[in-house]
Amino acid sequence: MSYDLTGLVARAGRNEAPYEDAHLPGRSIRLLVARPVEFLPRTPILFVHHGDLRNGAEFRDFWLPLVDQFDVMAVVPEFSEAAFPGSAWYSLGNCHDGSGRANTPEQCTYGVPQRIFAVLRCQGITSRASYGQFGHSSGAQFVHRSISLGFRDAVAAAVTANAGTYTMPELGVAFPYGLGGLGINECSMRGLLSFPLAIFAGTADIDIASPHFPKDEPAMRQGGTRYARAHAYLATARKAAENLGVHCAWSITDVPSVGHEGGKMSAAAAPFFAASLHRAEM
Repeated sequence: MSYDLTGLVARAGRNEAPYEDAHLPGRSIRLLVARPVEFLPRTPILFVHHGDLRNGAEFRDFWLPLVDQFDVMAVVPEFSEAAFPGSAWYSLGNCHDGSGRANTPEQCTYGVPQRIFAVLRCQGITSRASYGQFGHSSGAQFVHRSISLGFRDAVAAAVTANAGTYTMPELGVAFPYGLGGLGINECSMRGLLSFPLAIFAGTADIDIASPHFPKDEPAMRQGGTRYARAHAYLATARKAAENLGVHCAWSITDVPSVGHEGGKMSAAAAPFFAASLHRAEM
């Protein structure tokens, strides 16, 4: 079944449309858009990924005041709990089935944004060749894992903001805390470390009492707070790059006095995307 997504750009401001991925039948996704007033097919496209609350509309509204200022269009695929239950289907990407066997790349939810982008291109909604990815909290896990597993062919810029845990660039640590057991080799690692992944960390994201803060043993080994884990993620990447003899293109931006706040982290990341996405296709 094909979906007409032209309604996503019907008017400035809020728009939405239903979508179902051909490789994930029966699992509907609501696409929510913040469209700038001066939208053109060459306007950069940014996919925005919500957290555990599956609050796509709230994240779309975070970007409403930003899309005109920074000349981007924000597209929020809302992965509902009903259609994509638990972390297995969302932040862990449906990489394995219920028995632990690896799914095909097409069955991974990490591939959904690139296929939505292909539809936007096919229907003439965008003429861009690349797009950006922003994720906060569980959405940040979605983003950095999708980049790590190679779903980045058309990604020009990516930000992982305030993730609860990280898939460290370590082949000796099993997924999802590392890249072990996924068939990733040193060549793939070099490609990952050469991608300019941007880590954004709220300096006040240190609340460990939240029920959404991962406290299992592998997570706690990454650091005692989300802020500490973000810096551990970059440090691990730099060590891996040094061992492989390649330059680590990753970066980290501390966002002062901001905690686990998707709206403020969106505002902090917006200038980065404005610069990166416009520069990508000059």
